[in-house]
Amino acid sequence: MEIDLSGRSFLKLLDYTPEEIRYLLDLSKEFKRLKHSRTPHEYLKGKQIVLLFEKTSTRTRCSFEVAGRDLGMGVTYLDPGSSQMGKKESLEDTARVLGRMYDGIEYRGFDQSIVEELSAKAGVPVWNGLTTQFHPTQMLADIMTAEENLGDMKGKTLVFMGDARNNVANSLMVVCSKLGINYTACGPKELMPEEELVHTCLEIAKESGSKITLTDDVMEGTKGAHVIYTDIWLSMGEPDDIWAQRIGLLQDYRVTKEVMKNADEKAIFLHCLPSFHDTNTTIGAEIAEKFGVKEMEVEDDVFESAQSKVFDEAENRMHTIKAVMYATLKNV
Repeated sequence: MEIDLSGRSFLKLLDYTPEEIRYLLDLSKEFKRLKHSRTPHEYLKGKQIVLLFEKTSTRTRCSFEVAGRDLGMGVTYLDPGSSQMGKKESLEDTARVLGRMYDGIEYRGFDQSIVEELSAKAGVPVWNGLTTQFHPTQMLADIMTAEENLGDMKGKTLVFMGDARNNVANSLMVVCSKLGINYTACGPKELMPEEELVHTCLEIAKESGSKITLTDDVMEGTKGAHVIYTDIWLSMGEPDDIWAQRIGLLQDYRVTKEVMKNADEKAIFLHCLPSFHDTNTTIGAEIAEKFGVKEMEVEDDVFESAQSKVFDEAENRMHTIKAVMYATLKNV
């Protein structure tokens, strides 16, 4: 069956079938081959895209900009101070204006409803670069990286450790349930995913054969796992005054050498980045001074180990984002 995603928005993976997700992953691998072989692929030459960022980013911005230019497109970046969206101009009006000028719109910011409304009103494909609830482009990079190292992931187990109700954890549960990958949320009971999303993923998992597990037991949750995944303990936009509470809840869910030894012998470590694995950042140094915690969500020894594939994963953001933009714009 030929897959045609032309004109579609990419807002969350719940909107996409397993076959469509597989198509995007295969396309991502082909674009990586073209990039590494220095083969030109300006397949979307002449098109224009705009990147709307209400939350800053290194990997997402660079991935969209490089991917867009590799495809031959013009790229405009708008940071929070460079547009009137939500201030002097409504979200709906912004969407209708940008849709007249650009072939595609990326949004990175806050509630999922914002990117959904942009898509409804713009008349062109809209891509979710991150919202409070979901981070779908990150998922494609994560699964691509896992497959590069472990082969077919169907039936294998991915464990997310930490705040299991954040946007990355939500999206991992979705993509795993879609692709038949066993998913374990390992964290404190207070930070488990919302029941409605769990129920939705359990229903999807019945079709794919995926198993979904929620546990607060680190050794039980990570035993024999093929991928150990974590994220920073405080998501962008959350207040700094809850650091103490979050550290108290999550310090037992740090990814350590012991955790990796408890996993499968070929297990890999993934992290969407940035990571507080040392004190070489302003926030890392402040947390160390204030709370005495020098390694937060992952030990430096794990982050720098051969099992860590975080920089392959970061690079793969570019290839997967390129695949999404090409697939949704190629026949538009």
